[in-house]
Formats: sequence, C-alpha cells, structure tokens
Amino acid sequence: MTSIPAEGAKAPAFSLPAHDGSTVGLAGLKGKPVLLYFYPKDNTPGCTVEAKGFGALAKAFFAAGAVVLGVSPDSVASHCKFAEKFDLNFLLLADTEHAAAEAYGVWVEKSMCGKTYMGIQRATFLIDPSGKIARVWPKVKPDGHAEEVLEAVKAL
Repeated sequence: MTSIPAEGAKAPAFSLPAHDGSTVGLAGLKGKPVLLYFYPKDNTPGCTVEAKGFGALAKAFFAAGAVVLGVSPDSVASHCKFAEKFDLNFLLLADTEHAAAEAYGVWVEKSMCGKTYMGIQRATFLIDPSGKIARVWPKVKPDGHAEEVLEAVKAL
C-alpha cells in the first residue's frame, strides 16, 4: 500500500474519465493549481456536503486560477447523476480501478459493523502549478473544508 505523498513531493500522475465525457490528466493541468479531492461515494451524506461546499465556492477557486477535481471509485454515469442532482460546476473523475486513489495513498482498509473492506479515505491534495504537492489534508471533515482549501489556494 502506498503512503500519502508528502508536501513538496511530485504529485503522482493520473488520467481518468470525467463526467463530462473528457479524460483529465495531471500533465494537461501544468501551470495551474489543482485541487484534487478524494471522496468515498456519490450521493452519501458526507460526500454530498463536501461536493456542495466545493460547488458553492467554485467561482472563487476558478478566479484564483485553480482547477477543482473530485475523485471517487464511482462510475462516470453515477458522477453524471450526482453532478446534475446538485448542479456541480466542476469535474468529477471516475477512478473505478482505484489506481489514482492507490497512487495518492487513500485506498485503505476500512471497517463498518465489524466487517473490513477497501475504500477511499476522504483526503484533499492541493497541487501547485509546477506539479508538486503544496498541501495535504489527509483525513477530511466535510463541513467547512472547502473554505479552508480556498484559503490555501489563495496563499499559493
């Protein structure tokens, strides 16, 4: 299992399908700050709070030159429904094989009701315009998280 990349390290490359039909790769985003947030599942309470938080502040992120990307193991079709339901104005990426989640060290063993399973640890990475990890939030609480990340983007 890969550990979470350290601040200052080169961000792991990824290329994933987005809910708008495009394919998004880190290499194509060089020169812009990238907010990459991993979340467990579309249409669940915490993930909805987090997505709506980023959506509410998306214009401020875009004004700061940043790209906002949400990543989960859900399918493109699931992301389309989730984005439409909550009018999300940023891209959701489908990491169905969890390659990006593994590269970023957030595909972890979890447990619920005594059963263990593999899943996403909610985490956010701010990648600077040169492709290095500027900031890591390894265990995110959804409430107020978008505001905290926006402050970090503005400080870049």
